[in-house]
Amino acid sequence: MFSISRFRLTIKKPFIFFSVIMLLKSYLAWVVIFDDVLPWRPLITEIPFIWLVFSLIEWFASKRKLAVYMGVNLLLTAIFFAAIMYYKYYGVIVTYHALEQVNQVTAVSNSVFSLMDPYYLLIFTDIIVLFVLLWRSDRVKNWKNWHTKKEKRKFAPIMFVLSLMLCLFQIMPNRASMNEIVKAQEMGILNYEAYTIFQQENKKLEDAKAITQARINELKGLQPAEKPVLSGAAKGKNLIIIQMESFQNFLIDLKIDGKEITPNMNKLARESLYFPNFFQNVGQGNTSDAEFVVNTSFYIPPRGAATQHYADRVLPSLPRLMQSQGYDTATFHTNVVEFWNRGELYKALGFNRYYDKAFFGEDDKLFFGASDDALYTKTAAELEKMHETGKPFYTQIISMSAHHPFTIPEEKYRMTLPERYEGTFVGDYIRAQNYADDALGKFIEQLKKDGIWDDSLIVVYGDHLGLPIYSLDNKDKELMQEIYGREYTSADMINIPLMIHGNGLEPAVKEQVGGQIDLLPTIANLLGAPLDGQLHFGQDLLNHADSNLLPERYYLPSGTFINNTTMYIPGIGFEDGTKHPLPHQDKASTQASREEFERALQLLHLSDSYVRQLPLHK
Repeated sequence: MFSISRFRLTIKKPFIFFSVIMLLKSYLAWVVIFDDVLPWRPLITEIPFIWLVFSLIEWFASKRKLAVYMGVNLLLTAIFFAAIMYYKYYGVIVTYHALEQVNQVTAVSNSVFSLMDPYYLLIFTDIIVLFVLLWRSDRVKNWKNWHTKKEKRKFAPIMFVLSLMLCLFQIMPNRASMNEIVKAQEMGILNYEAYTIFQQENKKLEDAKAITQARINELKGLQPAEKPVLSGAAKGKNLIIIQMESFQNFLIDLKIDGKEITPNMNKLARESLYFPNFFQNVGQGNTSDAEFVVNTSFYIPPRGAATQHYADRVLPSLPRLMQSQGYDTATFHTNVVEFWNRGELYKALGFNRYYDKAFFGEDDKLFFGASDDALYTKTAAELEKMHETGKPFYTQIISMSAHHPFTIPEEKYRMTLPERYEGTFVGDYIRAQNYADDALGKFIEQLKKDGIWDDSLIVVYGDHLGLPIYSLDNKDKELMQEIYGREYTSADMINIPLMIHGNGLEPAVKEQVGGQIDLLPTIANLLGAPLDGQLHFGQDLLNHADSNLLPERYYLPSGTFINNTTMYIPGIGFEDGTKHPLPHQDKASTQASREEFERALQLLHLSDSYVRQLPLHK
């Protein structure tokens, strides 16, 4: 009898009723996003914000109080659900800044919702039930009437002040935390979302005139090479850059039950300069960020995609560098040029022209545009025309068929998966990359047939990760453990391959650590294109192999960096950060210093400052 009466009291009190509901939803979000969730943590971090909002309802709402509660319930539910789905896709906590990419999220909705476990939808159960009851049942009219009553006059303001103090108690001590996930866990998800809205970006830009190559080199610990090796080894050759969608390094030489997954990439690695310890430097813009970083040797912006924040500038770039050497320049991508604002990006980079969906059409469509087969067939024909002019060219080719969620149609299958891989995320990824490899192999053969291959410097790399750890279920994690022979780690996740092929380049495996930021200076050295006066934050991997310092952003917490042995991830600060061995290292070899941490942050700040002060393009 006591429990029944208590229940009746609860449903008559919307403040209590909706508090319980929101607490349950916060637990669901916490279980998905955070590790080692203590039962009391969501209670003390999320409830104060919920009560802060609910006390305002009690203070000011009357006749439409229940409707306001329902509206707030829906809004907070949407925030928790967005946090869950965004984390599953990007591995970070969503903020209001994500509204900038609504169009892009809509375009990849299949990818996003492929990550959704059915139980996530439980977060909307109460909304559906209450909507049906309140709008279709006469039996709950009395309940609606109960909810129009105001609480005691003093209750709402006292609860508001108390809740505000508790929220500030959660927010204020954790503002300085570098790690956004740790910050959200310490503050609470809702407090963190509110904090990001009111947070002021008060870091002053560095004077562009004070940002010099010598200063960058000093921060990176570089000394200019007196006689650079392989300088001009490919001078006068065409430059063809092929960016492979979602291609991770573990695929190279991978065999499953004795069958090669990427035979063409394996062959290319054996015949090229192959860099197995190479890492992505992308952020929210994914593929378009890779295009930006590779073509500029600048870091991505602190938030958002480079195409959203830097595409209005005249960017010092690889296309402009090659044009100064007499090259024609073009870029090829089968999606519409408006996707990720690429039209403005290509203008900012200075490409002579681009080829997009208008050129490739929708024949053999796969995901967002024409398949890799169509991409390479039409691109090869266009490259032959460019080659016949006798003028060297630089072209960047963006593959796309192995795009998340990797569910290619059966007619694109080029292999049979073992039964244990069927119906899994990892299995779909491997099958899609097997198709992408097959299409690439045909393209290489066509370039050889047309006489372009031997007259070109070929650069092939992965654009970004394909198998985020936070997107894998237990079966997928078991398969990755089978592939690696150990636990799949965050360092493995962002490890992509790099291959550089050209006549006169002796094939070799280059073990030094590098990133996409390093491609522009490495290519410039091989083509004999001087970088005097062109600021760059990467390093020539062929002449600076002893050390590297790679700041990372977005897919990993702010302050993360990679050195020769270690991927360092900060906690609240440097001292409580964690050191993770790179794929070619072991735990005993990990090392990371506060000096490296501070230098990495300074490099990011200098890059941001420099790009933001570049002139606007017309």
